[in-house]
Amino acid sequence: MSIEDIPKSSLKDIRDVDIDASLPGDLRALRYFRQIQNPYCFLCDGTPVEISFVNEAQDLAKALAGYFSAMK
Repeated sequence: MSIEDIPKSSLKDIRDVDIDASLPGDLRALRYFRQIQNPYCFLCDGTPVEISFVNEAQDLAKALAGYFSAMK
């Protein structure tokens, strides 16, 4: 499902997520998922954000080099 298909009113704002750093990692993750509801589509200061991953792995150094080369 694309973020364009999701009503903005149903998305949670990540700024409202409260993470207790004293908890173990698995409990922090569980509480994050419960609060954000959809970890792939959410709001950040009212702006819709969609997270996706690609199947092909790219080296971070190459990705950054390509990014900065394109900015020249």
